[in-house]
Amino acid sequence: MPRSKAQVSSKGTKDSQSGEDGSLPKWAEDEIKSVQFGDPEILTRSGYILAVYEDAYKIDLQIYEALSDGRTIIEGLDVPKNLKIADFLKGSIYEFKIRMLKGELSSKLVEFLKSKYNLEMNAIYTFELEDLQLMDVESDEDE
Repeated sequence: MPRSKAQVSSKGTKDSQSGEDGSLPKWAEDEIKSVQFGDPEILTRSGYILAVYEDAYKIDLQIYEALSDGRTIIEGLDVPKNLKIADFLKGSIYEFKIRMLKGELSSKLVEFLKSKYNLEMNAIYTFELEDLQLMDVESDEDE
């Protein structure tokens, strides 16, 4: 299942200001938890469902056209309650309408993540499914 922000950041950082135990320092954790997301961007991508998490109302996707940050797999995509997640077909081709929100990180945090963890990360993204449409893909056997 996708990792939440709480799972990504270590526990026990409340007492650790320096992050010497390998955890994030409190200032970095606070910035990540309070990141401000900009206006949503609506993307249309085709691909297929890798996993369905009915209880959490989330899915993982493989998309054919990469996002602006290069990713082709989206984990933990929130599914609106008005869509019937039990009817989603893993492995079938869909056209997805995805709401992407981006929250920029400060240059101080970007540099910290790069130097301390060798992690190239300048933003946090969140994704929500707006809609999906099963594509009518004909097989090669029909030709």
